[in-house]
Amino acid sequence: MEVTIGVQNLGRELVVETDESADDIAAAVESALADGTVLKLTDTKGRRVIVPTSALGFVDIGAESQRRVGFGSA
Repeated sequence: MEVTIGVQNLGRELVVETDESADDIAAAVESALADGTVLKLTDTKGRRVIVPTSALGFVDIGAESQRRVGFGSA
């Protein structure tokens, strides 16, 4: 699952690849916004991304899909 996070006053977006479901990510975002704390996500390699909710511009949660393997043409 790819999650793109827009941060205020930052020219680039943060892109996090995670094993969490879209519902889990949405719940984490909603909880962090309601509490006014920080959004914490863990990527597929175990690294943590922590963003203060006061700096969040947007969170784009990608579609859940299986990754294709190989060199087939689309």
